[in-house]
This record gives sequence, C-alpha cells and structure tokens, in this order.
Amino acid sequence: MLDFKWVYELILLLYGLSLIGYFIDFVQNNRRANRVAFWLLSMVWGLQTFFLLTQVLIKENFPIMTVYDGLYFYAWILVTFSLLINRLFRVDFLVFFTNVVGFLVMLIHLTTRAQNDLKNQGVQLVNEMLVVHISLAIVSYGFFTLSFIFSIMYLLQYRLLKQKKWNTKLFRLGDLTKLDHFSYIAVILGVPLLLIAIILGVTWGYVSSDVFYWYDSKTLGSLLVLLVYVVYLILRIVKGYQGRIISLFNSAAFLFLLINFFLFGSLSNFHF
Repeated sequence: MLDFKWVYELILLLYGLSLIGYFIDFVQNNRRANRVAFWLLSMVWGLQTFFLLTQVLIKENFPIMTVYDGLYFYAWILVTFSLLINRLFRVDFLVFFTNVVGFLVMLIHLTTRAQNDLKNQGVQLVNEMLVVHISLAIVSYGFFTLSFIFSIMYLLQYRLLKQKKWNTKLFRLGDLTKLDHFSYIAVILGVPLLLIAIILGVTWGYVSSDVFYWYDSKTLGSLLVLLVYVVYLILRIVKGYQGRIISLFNSAAFLFLLINFFLFGSLSNFHF
C-alpha cells in the first residue's frame, strides 16, 4: 500500500470519472458517454488487477485475510462483474448502480487502510482527500453557476420575445432551446461532482483527527443543495418540465446555493 499510493489515487480518479459518464448516460441515454465510461472503468479494472497481482506474485499474499483487504477484493469483483454485464447483456442501469456501490466500497477500503495502517503517509492521503473534496465541490458550483447564467439568459430572451422587442439583444442572447439545453447539461455535470465531493468530505471527516458533525450547517446545507438539484433533474426528466418554469426553479436553486456557500459556510464549525 505504501508503495502504490498513486495507484489508489488514480483508481479513485478514473472511477469517479467513469461514474460521471454512466450518470450522464443514465439521465440522457447518451451512448458516447456510456462508451467513455466503459473504457475508464476498464482502466480501473486494469489498475486494480495490477495491484492485486503484485500482492499475490510479489508479496505472496492474497488480499482477503483481513476486512480491509476483503473490501478491496470485493470492489474488484464488482468492477469485473459490471464489465462482463456491460459487454454481454447491455444492462446499463445495473452497471451504473453496481459501480456506485463499487466506488463506495473502494473508498471505504482506502480510507480505512489510511486510518489504521499508513501513519504519516496515511495522514498525507487523508489531507489529499480533503483537497479533492474542496476542489470537486467548487467545480460543481462552477457548473451550477453556468446553469444559472443560461437560465437567466433564457428568461431574458423569453421576456424579449413576449414583448416582441426585435433588437440586437434578442439575437445575441441565443436560441431558447439551446439555452435551456445548456442549462440542463451543466446541472447534469454538477450533480455527480457534488455528490462525490460530499462523499469524500464525509469520509475525510470520519478518518481525520478533526471533529465531524453531521448537523453542521455547511454539511446540512451541501446535502440540501444536492437534494434541490436532484429535484431539478426529477422535474426535468420524469415530469418533463422545460423552459420558463424549470429556469425559474433553477434560478431559485442557485440562490439557495449562494446562501449555503456564504451564510452556512460562515456558521460552520469546521468549514471555511
């Protein structure tokens, strides 16, 4: 583990990107995203198999003798099964949900080993997890901001069309359909990033020496932000809401995001 910390970090990175691809396919039926996710997951399997073989052939230790090693082998089994299912049966949603579980198992294995076995390097790994947590959360907020801007542009364009103000602003704002679609795509990208950021943040809270509170204002606020944008996706995909109504909802969701970032962040016990 000490010699292959970079392998674990790369596995988590590729695994996270693969989940984002499968999530995009899940909500959009996007075959290109599915193919990219499949190859990313194949790279995850290759790296996992590489580490597994080093344990068996070099260290002569099959990693199933402890609970922590068993979690790693369990994650490898889940990836193996999902790749076979994806290739043989094309049950895409099963692959997506299986890999959500696999990612969580892999994350639990990594952080548990860091907490129990790695000492100084484990502390470094946990601190790196915090950096990734914050970075992913900020990137997701960036996507939500873009989505909000597209929604505001949609509402402004909609108002100009209703008032029949045929001027240069009307044409420079862009097509209503494209503005609505781009706003939707930005949310699709932001939601899985925020979810992974929250998972990493909670995991960091449990394995670090800092005190972690589930009822902390920023923790609860981040969960509520995620819930609000999940509701947006449900309204959009399941209920079929589009256009002005969903743009208004998206604008309100972004205002809640700002409240969470500035107000809840200032009230938090351990967030900035």
